Amino acid sequence: MSDLDDDEQDIGGLAEEDKAAIARFIWSQDNLELRTIGIDIGSSTSHLLYARVALQRQAEGLSSRFVVVDREILWRSPIMLTPFLADGTIDAAALDAFIRESYAAAGIARGDVDSGAVILTGEAIKRKNARAIDELFAEEAGKFVCATAGHKLECVLAAHGSGAVTLSRKERQCVLHVDVGGGTTKLALIDNGAILSVAAFAIGGRLLAQDADGRWTRIDDSARMAAEELAVAATPENFADGKVRHAIAARLAELAVDEIVGAPLDRLGRALLLTEPLARTVAAQRITFSGGVSEYIFAREAQEFGDIAKPLATELVARLKRRCDLPVSDPGNRIRATAIGASQFTVQVSGKTIYLPDRNVLPVHNVPVVHMGVDLSGEIDGEAVSRSIAGKLSQMDLDPQARVAVAFTFAGDPEHRRLKELAQAVTQALAPTGGREEPLLLMIDGDVGKTIGQLMHRELGFRGHLVSIDGVQLQDLDFVDVGELISPPGVVPVVIKSLLFS
Repeated sequence: MSDLDDDEQDIGGLAEEDKAAIARFIWSQDNLELRTIGIDIGSSTSHLLYARVALQRQAEGLSSRFVVVDREILWRSPIMLTPFLADGTIDAAALDAFIRESYAAAGIARGDVDSGAVILTGEAIKRKNARAIDELFAEEAGKFVCATAGHKLECVLAAHGSGAVTLSRKERQCVLHVDVGGGTTKLALIDNGAILSVAAFAIGGRLLAQDADGRWTRIDDSARMAAEELAVAATPENFADGKVRHAIAARLAELAVDEIVGAPLDRLGRALLLTEPLARTVAAQRITFSGGVSEYIFAREAQEFGDIAKPLATELVARLKRRCDLPVSDPGNRIRATAIGASQFTVQVSGKTIYLPDRNVLPVHNVPVVHMGVDLSGEIDGEAVSRSIAGKLSQMDLDPQARVAVAFTFAGDPEHRRLKELAQAVTQALAPTGGREEPLLLMIDGDVGKTIGQLMHRELGFRGHLVSIDGVQLQDLDFVDVGELISPPGVVPVVIKSLLFS
């Protein structure tokens, strides 16, 4: 009789409760549940989501990684109008009170949360605001991803958080996603689940808004410029007239539809652009909407909140019907088009696969990941590699010199010629003059980490801190922590935090 048969016989003789305990133990080794928080703080609104995430171990070679197999939103906070002080900065104390009240209402303590994501957008990313907001989450620093999103990254997050990326992938369609928020509108062209291009412009539902006394004192530049074009003085007294506000909303809606349908922009339309115009490389087959204004577009909200969101939505719908015959869809998440939190898992990587010439570079925390997204199984196209990295950095609002982790999958023969072409392309995209001030991390799904690192330093003259690790799989919107080298056995712990969307 084999040892296995002996084990089976021994287990077979156990009581049922003991068998169940063993089964639970075995299950717990390969399955994990995390509680995660997603907090979105923007110029107009802020809110919080509490979710449960189920992860399952997938053992692959030298790495043992957990992947998300299920997620469930357990609690949603009310939507809060982001509080501002008289000097125009966000009221961090009021925001802290809102977050504490949200934790209490959800029935959770801060210590109960395993991971989380705090997304700062618009006014929240300005230095003075960001510093105060960062202090609110200081105790969760190791567990949370805190991402500041510029206009382009906002477009990407809205496309994912709304469900538009999933819809595009599921329907195998090209979708133009439109997120109309309080101060800006974000566009994302998505083909079969891949975001091809993004754009943003300064049109939103709270460009005109009332203060606590009911006066129309919040007058953003876009509303001011539209009023001047209509020969209306931009004063609280004039904006108290509903007809004047509707006229401003109608003009802004016309400009927004110009952007949506790709019409030539007039002087004011060009002035309101916050990024380059949308690159329309594929024709859209469907339009989806999210953001606070979309609640009115899909008739989910009727109440007004002291702004121009409702008339803006009314005019957008009317003009879009006249000028565009594409179907309009609700992608699933409208005003809550944001990250629901973050998952995280640890991967142990063999020291033999690491290029780490200066171990003092580590540890590093919350390094944003861009995935190269280029097929490297055949002939290496260096120009395509450089273009892809530059495009991904731009889409994530990252400077080429910023601290970043570049992820890619390497396949095919590890010939010197192929590896050098790849290394040259990476160097050209991220250190065109040869040097960098911030560390560069290469996170490789393949077995060439050490060789790529040596090529960049020894043959291509790369100057700067470089960490090259293989045996890891990452994707866009991941963030990584890389711990200090543990010697022996010569490994580094890598914690991968993935932004999650419902």
